Amino acid sequence: MSHEGSARGVGFGVDVGGSGIKGAAVDLATGEFAGERTRLPTPSPATPEAVAELVAQLVGDAEATDTAGEPGSPVGVTVPGIVDDGVVRSAANIDAAWIGTDADALFSARLGRPVHVVNDADAAGLAEVRWGAARDRRGLVLVTTLGTGIGTALVHDGVLVPNAELGHLEVGGRNAEQWTANSAREREELSWEEWAERLQVYYRHLERLFTPTLFVVGGGVSKHADRFLPLLDLSTPIVPASLRNRAGIVGAAHQAAAHAAG
Repeated sequence: MSHEGSARGVGFGVDVGGSGIKGAAVDLATGEFAGERTRLPTPSPATPEAVAELVAQLVGDAEATDTAGEPGSPVGVTVPGIVDDGVVRSAANIDAAWIGTDADALFSARLGRPVHVVNDADAAGLAEVRWGAARDRRGLVLVTTLGTGIGTALVHDGVLVPNAELGHLEVGGRNAEQWTANSAREREELSWEEWAERLQVYYRHLERLFTPTLFVVGGGVSKHADRFLPLLDLSTPIVPASLRNRAGIVGAAHQAAAHAAG
C-alpha cells in the first residue's frame, strides 16, 4: 500500500489549536511519541508571528532535552486552514492575518530549521490511515473530526488529497459544520439521538458524493462514539479514530519529513 514518504528516525510535530499549542517528538517508523508531549496556551491574538514564537519555544525546550529529532531535522506544524505548499489560504477559525502568509518561510526563519505547515485535519487523517483506525485500509478513507467545526481528510490508498474542507458543504440548505459539528450539539443542547439524526444526513450525503470504503470519526467527542455511531444507518463502515489527540502531532511530523525527502 502506498504512503506519502517512508521517512525513518525521529521528527517533531506541533498541533496548533484554539486553546493550546502542543508538540512532541515522533518516531517516524512507529507513529509513537519519542518524547514527552508539551503544551503552551495559544496566544491571543494568534497571529503567525506569535504562534511561530511559541513553536520555537516548544522546539527549543525539546532540543534542550535531546528530544527534538536530529539537529536541523524538519518540524511539522498544523493550522486550521487551507494550506497550499506552505502558504495559508483561509482562516475560518484562526486569526485573519494568516491569509496569504508563507508560513513555511516564516516558521523556518524563526526556528532556523526546515518547517512544513499543513492543514490540521489532513495531518490527523493521514496519521489515522498510516498508524490508526484505518491502517492498511485500501480505497478511499474519509476522516472527519467533529469539534468546533468539521475537519475532513481524504486519503486514497495511503495518498492524501489535501484541503478537502468538506465541513463547508451545504446539506439541506445549511452549512454542514454549523448544523452538525459537536459545537452545534453543545450550543443547542441536543441529545445524542437528536445529534445523530443530523450526522445521519451529513454522512449519507458524503456517501453519495464519494462512496468511501471507510469513515473515521475523530475529535474530542469520539471518546463518546458508543453514544452516537451505533445510531447511524450507513452503507459505509464508520469507526472512531484511535490516535485521538496524538493524530495532529504525529501526522505533522510525518508530512514534514516526507516533504523534506521530496
